[in-house]
Amino acid sequence: MGRTNDKSLKDAIEQMLNVYKLKRKFDETSLVVAWPDIMGKAIANRTKEIFIRDRKLFVRVESSVIKNELLMMRTNIIEKMNEHAGSNVIDGIVVL
Repeated sequence: MGRTNDKSLKDAIEQMLNVYKLKRKFDETSLVVAWPDIMGKAIANRTKEIFIRDRKLFVRVESSVIKNELLMMRTNIIEKMNEHAGSNVIDGIVVL
């Protein structure tokens, strides 16, 4: 009897982790899509590439002025992004 309970608990935990990974991926994708809404059109139009890897937001911009602006606003951007996602999806920002 104990063995089947252990197995189902292990399955339940695995299933929960898979759902969590899917949710995290969904949150990351929704943040990338929401970048123009969160940051505004001026910055979004100068963003060449944006992606999330290992809890870091990578943003490639075409101008050093925008790059410096994003670096100065780093903490603010992380807060806005996580607030938008409703959970802590991002720990840091790398501006390329």
